[in-house]
Amino acid sequence: MNRRQRRLPAKYLSRRKFLATASLAAAGLSSRFASNGANRNENTEPVKKAQVAISLDLEMARNFPRWQDTHWDYEKGNLNEETKKYAVEAARRVKAKGGRVHFFLVCRALEQEDIGWLQEVVQEGHSIGNHTYDHVYLLATKPEEIQYRFQRAPWLIAGKSCAEVIRDNINLATAAMKSRLGISPAGFRAPGGFADGLTHRSDIQKLLLDAGFSWVSTKYPAHPNSEPGSEPGPAVFDGIAKAQAAAQPFTYPTGLVEIPMSPISDIGAFRNGRWTLDQFLKSTRLSLKWAIEQGAVFDFLSHPAVLYAMDPTFRVIELICDVVQRSAGRAEFTTLDQIYHHHQRR
Repeated sequence: MNRRQRRLPAKYLSRRKFLATASLAAAGLSSRFASNGANRNENTEPVKKAQVAISLDLEMARNFPRWQDTHWDYEKGNLNEETKKYAVEAARRVKAKGGRVHFFLVCRALEQEDIGWLQEVVQEGHSIGNHTYDHVYLLATKPEEIQYRFQRAPWLIAGKSCAEVIRDNINLATAAMKSRLGISPAGFRAPGGFADGLTHRSDIQKLLLDAGFSWVSTKYPAHPNSEPGSEPGPAVFDGIAKAQAAAQPFTYPTGLVEIPMSPISDIGAFRNGRWTLDQFLKSTRLSLKWAIEQGAVFDFLSHPAVLYAMDPTFRVIELICDVVQRSAGRAEFTTLDQIYHHHQRR
């Protein structure tokens, strides 16, 4: 018997058997990670799901449905029937695809006789947030900047500072929702939105915290757009998609959480850029693609008062729903409340 044929002591055989077994187990584990590659990254951590929210602001908008319509500036909450019907149908379609819409209401609409459509939206499980009572400008420094209504009727705010008017308008909206709808607002959205959110306005942050809000949606990141009437080129679409990186949730030093709006909105596209519906659809699709690839938040911002005129067959709503459903689990529907809770857990 040569050295290669000599019998090894039992303890060495046990060690060899252990190493062989461990190698097989490691190979099997590697195989499992490889087979689950669609849900893992190179560090074997689960890939984040994109959180897709559809948020619709319930207000009237100048230039819609006709370009010469400007009177809505003075009656933002006087919602017409077309806007209400579009909002209800959008909510129905999104729910049928497994999602919920997060609405933000200019609460002067609650002065209207019939609010059955809003009650239906609430009963179907959709969220409604505070969008102020009169669509006031949060960063106003002069009374005439607060809202067109108060330019025409200055006696409504006589003797009050800008801060007092803004605070009272936000609180009035909350009171109206509690009284007429029997609900508290699901978050707050600033009319207009600001490129830096409330980064430089800790006073407004504190005002909103005092009003009972733990999260707000005030940031609308800067992004490229085409000249009115000219076709948006690749640089515009690419720039808007990349701007989604600046539309991710964060926390201000005061503790208030910001959930930005994702560009480009329907106002930005149809009013500012004079885009076609197909161009708006293309931009939305590219921005969704970016969010899914990054496992990021996408907060689609639009207005039923605009969409009923520009997208009467709900193509953009259906596009978002289809992209989420075909994402192979890489994207999920969410509301802004859910985004807030997810951000807090992280």
